[in-house]
Amino acid sequence: MPTTAQSAQLSDTETLYLTGFTLACVTVLVRTFDGEGAPLIACLALSGMAFAATYAMIRWLGPTFIKAGLKGRDLSKVNNNHYIPECMGSICAVVYILTMIVFIPFPFFKDIVVATSGGGNRDVVMNVEFVQLGRLLHKFPHNKLASFLSAIISLHSITLLGIGDDLFDIRWRHKFFMPAFASIPLLVVYFIDFGVTSIVLPTFLQPYLGRELFDLGILYYGYMSAFSIFSPNSINILAGINGIEVSQSIVIALLLVFNDALYLLTPYPHPATDSHLFSLYFLLPFLGVSFALLIHNWYPARVFVGDTYCYFAGMVFVVVSILGHFSKTLILLLIPQIFNFVYSTPQLFGLIPCPRHRLPHFNARTGLLEPSVTTWEKDKQPRPIIAQALRLLAQFKLLRIKEDQEGRIEETSNFTLLNLWLVWRGPKREDKLAVEITVMQALLGLFGLFVRHRLALLIFREDNLNITSAV
Repeated sequence: MPTTAQSAQLSDTETLYLTGFTLACVTVLVRTFDGEGAPLIACLALSGMAFAATYAMIRWLGPTFIKAGLKGRDLSKVNNNHYIPECMGSICAVVYILTMIVFIPFPFFKDIVVATSGGGNRDVVMNVEFVQLGRLLHKFPHNKLASFLSAIISLHSITLLGIGDDLFDIRWRHKFFMPAFASIPLLVVYFIDFGVTSIVLPTFLQPYLGRELFDLGILYYGYMSAFSIFSPNSINILAGINGIEVSQSIVIALLLVFNDALYLLTPYPHPATDSHLFSLYFLLPFLGVSFALLIHNWYPARVFVGDTYCYFAGMVFVVVSILGHFSKTLILLLIPQIFNFVYSTPQLFGLIPCPRHRLPHFNARTGLLEPSVTTWEKDKQPRPIIAQALRLLAQFKLLRIKEDQEGRIEETSNFTLLNLWLVWRGPKREDKLAVEITVMQALLGLFGLFVRHRLALLIFREDNLNITSAV
């Protein structure tokens, strides 16, 4: 019988560092009230506190999760006879949501002070018809508050889905469309607050269609709903080795932060500043909890993240891209996830057999990961057209295929990016595979931003970094 891994409490050094770091963050947070709230600084301080809380709670609650049956064995290790806690992404999600709830007053601190009779306008004299119960409520940015609350509702909903999946192992066909329901609050607020459903046509199409903008109408909401389904599931599909779910999410979040900074560091106030500040407010705490989880999930993993983290991370990206009005930019940062999904479709849609787990195969003799395979029985060969397609993919090195002397297919490598990478690069140690995939994610993401802000000018007249109105 497998034994349960003994949990380790925080060491004295860890306790000292986390306590000092938390106190420093609390001090910074308190100092923000000396001015006008400094919401970005407050967000950074709360992100640091979220990191410390997540780090400590993962260690403290690990044994509790194991006792509750949320545990698993790391199959890609030689000594895999002990259990480690699963579903630790739920701790990240809960800490994150609580952090965002605590943060809500800070972006509106100035508005709360100025727009209440108990604050900065105590001496302001107003006609009675402009006063409602002593407050200037008409000046409060209700639309921004609605965006915050809708984002929290969506993240809360997707967290419940993830925890339910980790607890009950919900089948794909039952859970695939559920993120669309979590996105409904976002779409409602988008419709009320922004409502833009037009896209800019490439310059070479404009003469033929006689217009610069093309209104998609309700189809645009369908696109955003589909995007909310794809993003959480795409993180969940590109998984199976230590640290890969968290590392790819951190890279995407850092690239989004970099993109936000481009708009905040312009020599003039950019019209999209508020949208990208909104994005930063949600991304910084996400990075805080994710780095804490990565420390425990990196090779050799002491915890598993579970489906909760994958859904939660994907929905964070959906929230900031929809309410920050740059969903098309996010698509360019998800190139590996899009490729992985398209490459996986033959198995996801049942064109060829799909095993329950498609993670790379661990070779205990060499200690390296190799492409996992789907086996074909002699009397259950693929249909001729599918067999021909498999051989064609193998010719282009997009698949590893093994045939017997009679030309019957015996094995084909599973259709995931991780397995394909091992086909290209050969057997690798788990941590090296995770590093290479993460670096590839970062390089393609940077290229995506270059396309967004530079190469796009080849087919569009302007980039919204250099215009006077946000797109």
